[in-house]
Parts: sequence; C-alpha cells; structure tokens
Amino acid sequence: MPQLRIALAQVDAVVGDLEGNAKIVLDRCREAAAQDAHLVVFPEMMLTGYPIEDLAMRASVIQASRELVETLAVDLQAQGLGDLVVYVGHLDRAEGVADGPGVPKNAPTNSVAVLHGGRVVAKQAKHHLWNYGVGDEMRTFVAGHTINVVQVHGVDVALAICEDIWQEGPSAAARAAEASLLVVPNGSPYEANKDDVRYDLVSRRAREGDCTVAYVNTIGGQDELVFEGDSIVVGPTGDVLARGTQFAEELLVVDLDLPAATPRMPDPQESFGGLRIQRTIVSSEPLPAYEPRPAEVRDRLDDLGERYFALVTGLRGYVEKNGFRSVLMGLSGGIDSTLCGAIAVDALGADRVFGVSNPSAWSTEHSRSDAADLADRTGLRLDTVPIASILDSYEELLELEGLAEENLQARIRANIWMALSNRDGHLVLACGNKSELATGYSTIYGDAVGGYAPLKDVPKTLVWELSRWRNAHAETQGQQPPIPEHAIAKPPSAELRPGQLDSDSLPPYEVLDAILDAYVDRDLGYDDVLAEGFDPEVVKRVVALVDRAEYKRRQYPPGPKISRRNFGRDRRVPITNRWREHA
Repeated sequence: MPQLRIALAQVDAVVGDLEGNAKIVLDRCREAAAQDAHLVVFPEMMLTGYPIEDLAMRASVIQASRELVETLAVDLQAQGLGDLVVYVGHLDRAEGVADGPGVPKNAPTNSVAVLHGGRVVAKQAKHHLWNYGVGDEMRTFVAGHTINVVQVHGVDVALAICEDIWQEGPSAAARAAEASLLVVPNGSPYEANKDDVRYDLVSRRAREGDCTVAYVNTIGGQDELVFEGDSIVVGPTGDVLARGTQFAEELLVVDLDLPAATPRMPDPQESFGGLRIQRTIVSSEPLPAYEPRPAEVRDRLDDLGERYFALVTGLRGYVEKNGFRSVLMGLSGGIDSTLCGAIAVDALGADRVFGVSNPSAWSTEHSRSDAADLADRTGLRLDTVPIASILDSYEELLELEGLAEENLQARIRANIWMALSNRDGHLVLACGNKSELATGYSTIYGDAVGGYAPLKDVPKTLVWELSRWRNAHAETQGQQPPIPEHAIAKPPSAELRPGQLDSDSLPPYEVLDAILDAYVDRDLGYDDVLAEGFDPEVVKRVVALVDRAEYKRRQYPPGPKISRRNFGRDRRVPITNRWREHA
C-alpha cells in the first residue's frame, strides 16, 4: 500500500494576528519538511485564530484572510516548501451566490485551503461559524455542500471541517469517494467530564468511513475558552495510531500505510446524498518505500489534571495574548487565592506573579502566615499593605457597621489592588470561585474586582480537590508542594468580622455545590432539585440566592470555561426577571 507521512500541527494561533499566524504556518511547515513529512494539517481558522466571533462579519478581515492564504502558498514555494501539501484553515466568504437554503449570499465561511506548489489547489467551506455563546446550535449540512478529495502520492484524502465530523456526511462521503484518509482541522474547546468523547467520535467515523481519520485540534486560551490539543489519528478499525499531548503545542508526525487511490480519480466531481465530491490530483504516483518512524501515543491526564492545566492554559493565554507583563492578586491565606497563586506561577513563572496581603483588625495570624508560606513555596513576590487605619478613617466619616462595614473592607482592598495595577501594569486577578459567584457571596467592586478570574468556573469543593491534586503532582515530580496544607485544611472565612466563617451564611459546601450542580449546571427547577433528596429549606434558600445574584455575575471578570454550563458564556438569565421557583 502507498505510504504517507502526515504532520498534525497542534498550535496556538492568536485571534486577529493574521501575519503572526501565517508565520506559525511557515515555521511548522519548515519543521515538518525537516522530518520528511508529505502532508501538514493545521487547525480550523488557523490564519485568523478561533473563534473570531463578530470579526467574521468585517469585510476587511475577510479580505485580509483571503489575500493572505494566496500569499502563504507563494511564500511556502519561495522557501522551498512547495512540495508539501498543506491544509490551512482561514476565513473566507461565499462567492456571490447562496450555498443552500438559509445561507445568504457572500456569507462568511469557515474554510480550509489546500496549498501546494505555490498555489491554492483546493478549497472547502462550511457556514454558520461557531460562536460559542448563548443560543448556539449545531449546524447541519446544507444542500450543495462540497467535500474535497485531494490525491496525494497516490492516496485519496478527504476533508471535514470542525463539527462537520459530528454529522453523518463526511464519513459517508469519504466512503463513497473511496478516500482512505479523512483529515479534520478542528477548534474544539475543553470541557470537563467529557471522558474520551473525542476518541469515541473519531473512532466511530473511521469505522463508518472505512478510512483513517487524522483529527488536529488547536491549543491555548482564547478569552473564556480553553483548547487542549489532544490531536489524534485513528485507523479504519477504530484503533489509535497516534495521539498528541494535552495542553501543549507540538507537531505530531505519523507514518501511514493507506489504500491506493481509486482508478476513477480523474473524474472532476460526483454527487452523493446531496453532497458534491470535488476531486483534485496533486500527485498520483506512490512514494518509493521508506522506513516508517514509530508513532507516539501520549498518555492523557486524569480528570483533575485536565482541569488544572486547563486553568493554567486559560490564564496564560489571556495574559500573554493581551500583552500583560504580570498579574497581581490579594492573598488572604484562604484556599481560593492560594490556588490562584499556584496557577499563576505555573502559567507565567514566579517572577511575574505579585501578591498583596491587606490585613485588617479582624485578620487572623494564619491568614498572613499562610500567604507568606505560599510565597516561600512558589517564589512569588508578596507585599503587605495593612488597611486598619484606612478603614478607621472611613468609619469615622460614615459611621458604618454590619454588612456595610464588612463590604467596605473588601472595597478598600480592591482599591489598593487597582492602584498597584495602574502604577505597575499588573493584571488584577479576581480569586472568587463558582460557588460564590452562583450565590452572590462576594462583594461587588471588592473581591469581585479584576481583569480575569481563574476560578470563575470552579466550584468550592473542586478548589480543594485541585489543591490536593497539585500538591500530589508536585510530590510525584520530586518537588515541594506549592500549596500550604493549612490553607487546605482550615475552615473557609472572609475574615470580615471576628470569628466569621463561610458556614455562617452558606450551607456546607458539599451540600451547596450539589444543589448548584442541579439548579445551575443541569437547569432543574425547585421540585426536581428537591426530588434529589435535599432539605427543602436549604434548597429554597440557595435558589433564592442564585436568582438574586444575576446582576453581580454580569459584572464579574471573564474566566476560563471548564464545565458544560459556566456563567457568562453558557448560562444567562435576564437580570430584570420576576420568575421565581416556588415551593
């Protein structure tokens, strides 16, 4: 059978940086050529980055993308890389005619160009660019959709873009065209508890199409989305031939033995089930036999490891791509800010992470010592700015007490963080968790202040689990655990009044998070939540807290999405809203 060496470029493209992304393509193609690859596949929307959301509607962006893909083909040829067959995702538009029912003329398209010999030899597009926002729906194939089959060194290679692989069409079309390789450029965001859905899907499509499937996924953080890579190549029987690393850039190079192209390859096109099959010949002669290189199948992280590195990747992407030199956060010695500190050091390095301790009259000694212990363990810089005298000045002027006094402490701290941010250029991190965000257990313009919130989609119970995982991971690496054990073990408290504990205002977090999972993540109503065995009064209280806190959530900073239903991107209910769940 003909041989083919393919390279899956699992890379981190930057949204809007078309020239920078084109340079990544050139660099990776150079690397692939050095490893004698014949075909290189880049992720979906490689040249523009992904997702570009409403940038897709700008004619200037579409035009720049269209021109750059042509230029890129010429540049590859000029740099001696023209023999490579390169699949590059880019933004395009429909050519003046509607491409099926409901598709407007000149609509922006999520496209892939096949580059070879200094020119674009084939293109394939799909519509309805995925926006990853409220109201998104899975697209279906439209009449007239084209599947490209390109013959490379005597092997027929079909193409499916991103969620096209969720449809039945690509595998069926690949089988109808007798293509032996289906390449899938993708931008599939990470989500916890998906098990190995990616492998299950790719394996099923390989078996249905009786073909090898090469699926390349992007990597990195983009606003609230995190992409984990985890590119994979699966054979016709569903067996894994190669698999990439999670949460890391790499070039996954794989040697394949594939059935030869069919004799009818020169036919220009044919139709199958409403889909057009467009055929292009790049090279019809098989390669001389060569010694294949061993394929790499990387081990996948466990569930907690996936979530932890998703948070690290999301924070790193946000900081680096938005041009921040460093981050700053309030370090109270509590487990939330402590975990944020560890994540930040892992994402950026200790020299770019700054913590501020702002003790008040009610701060315990261990809040200061635990923050200092974190700094000693991780190497981050910790400064102390006491707020007791500032609080006294406010109280003398305003005569505050109770909740107003407690919230004032949080807002004084936030003012200090933002002042330091303005002075030194730090990005302030909000350290609140998903449980607090759900119930409104935070001070707006206080501890909720910041430009990014690493734990926004992390329930409190998971904060503890991730902290223990990170320490255990360090021990397996022969390193000092970064998180002080006392910060994990002590009862959580905002320390805004003497002896205060979170449990004074909230149910135990194990109970709270279980109720929030039902009411927020699974969208169950009061009666259905109650049917899961919770105390009616506790459920009523939690539901009321969630409903009242929507206005706070709308003003919270962005943070990495790791669950199916995060706040902001997936779950939004009207702020002005009189619907209430009733007992």
